[in-house]
Amino acid sequence: MSIERSIAFRYMRARRRESFISMITVISIGGVGLGVAALIVVLAVLAGFESNLKEKFLGITSHVVVMGLGGGLAGWPELTEQIKTLPGVKSVEPFIYGQTLGSGPGGASGVLVKGIDPQAAALSGQLARMNLSPGALEYLTDPEGFEAPPVILGSQLSSDILAFAFDRVNIISPFGRVTPLGARAPLTRSYQVAGSFNSGLYEYDSSTAYMTLENARELLAMSGDEVSTLEIMVEDIYKADIIKEQALDLLGRDRCRAVDWMQRNLALFAALKLEQAAMFVVLTLTIVVAAFNIVATLIMMVMEKSRDIAILKSMGATRRQVRRIFTIQGLVVGLIGAAGGLATGVTLCLLLKRYKFISLPPDIYLMDSLPIEMRPVNVAATVLVTIAISYLATIYPANQAARLDPAEALRYE
Repeated sequence: MSIERSIAFRYMRARRRESFISMITVISIGGVGLGVAALIVVLAVLAGFESNLKEKFLGITSHVVVMGLGGGLAGWPELTEQIKTLPGVKSVEPFIYGQTLGSGPGGASGVLVKGIDPQAAALSGQLARMNLSPGALEYLTDPEGFEAPPVILGSQLSSDILAFAFDRVNIISPFGRVTPLGARAPLTRSYQVAGSFNSGLYEYDSSTAYMTLENARELLAMSGDEVSTLEIMVEDIYKADIIKEQALDLLGRDRCRAVDWMQRNLALFAALKLEQAAMFVVLTLTIVVAAFNIVATLIMMVMEKSRDIAILKSMGATRRQVRRIFTIQGLVVGLIGAAGGLATGVTLCLLLKRYKFISLPPDIYLMDSLPIEMRPVNVAATVLVTIAISYLATIYPANQAARLDPAEALRYE
């Protein structure tokens, strides 16, 4: 152990008349530790929100959506086979979309009707990835025994209009047939509930219904060879933009347009990233405040040890060595605080993740408990920033100690 470290550690072991300095040192360590723990927990929560939302959105939406420039996509079976030839594509599924009004025994509600191919959905489709009630997809594929065309409702929508398995619902579409006057007359059709799904997203579960492509096409008055979109699932979600461009080149940019999942959710995930950055800055200020205690501790230590510093310099100690004594002392305080905060923050995160002490209303936050995801980069950044702040806090006191004049310090001794 070098002489500088030895003296620094000795100064940290306060004697009776230096107990006040020792108390400030303890407060400094505690302040740094609390700041680090708070930063780790908050960043883990925000990262958990981001990952949870990303997982839920990607669970109910496709990675790439291809649409026609002038409306629907005609000749979609051939287009589907062409897209499947692209490397990295897992599946391609046709959809028909339309906003309608659904009514049941419990009232009426806006309904986004989605027409699907049941066979594609059973293999790797969007609907198959949700929590379906038993037999729902099978009923959609084979509605034998049903008195009306089958429909699968979102779990919350089913509760809102009080329409459950095998109940009747009416769906009113504004896309009815064209009247002799040139206007579209609303079209009402009766359906029978084949089951429900639960995606985990309240807004989606409260407003979406699935039916076959043929039934959706009739309800929404689309031509017999058109679909609204072709939705692509890819093997690597972070290559969705590349596959999107390849699909457009293959199908023709004068015929189609496409968006990937990052574009569709850009505002949401950008807001989450901004919030993480803002919270990192705000909570880092807590560590900065604690660092002022380190500055105060070292300044008082320099004043208390001015005689010792003068003797050391008279014996040949250089300014650099004196500076290192107090730099080491401040860094040790910061390191102890960072280590304690790291242990506390990680422990809190593990407890919150395992026991889910904090519950959330799912209709507001889209999840029922506080999500936790500790990312190594966030933890490492927190510790490194803490050490850097602790080092910066030592610069002024250490320089003051190094500039101390031995003659002035010993004049009245």
